[in-house]
Amino acid sequence: MTSSTKLNSWTGSDSLLKGARVLVVEDDFLILMELEAILSEAGADIASCRTVKDALALAETNGLTAAVLDIRLGRETIAPVARELAQRGIPFVFYTGQIDADAMRTEWPDRRFVPKPAQPRTIVKAVADLLHH
Repeated sequence: MTSSTKLNSWTGSDSLLKGARVLVVEDDFLILMELEAILSEAGADIASCRTVKDALALAETNGLTAAVLDIRLGRETIAPVARELAQRGIPFVFYTGQIDADAMRTEWPDRRFVPKPAQPRTIVKAVADLLHH
């Protein structure tokens, strides 16, 4: 079984996110690569970065349909990026090990927080839910 076939069996589909352009913001290189692979296998086109500055630049471009955001990037918080995306009407989900991030939960009570690590199907479903609501 190829890794692509294995992933598709986990996510349930290789086209669930077809046509989506997803911003992925994650400072850990290995986790970023994993997210890129998972979302790409599900059909998404990925724009990724590892800093708040780069994420803000990408958030200001047209064509994004959803985002997956880590809460902490080094010593910075992802809040400025989340605010920019919200202002532009781009839905996002937090993918984080900072589940007790009270300030973020207070500011974004209706946003989904997916705890790290998550199964590929959980990540894909979280993004698919953003696109279909």
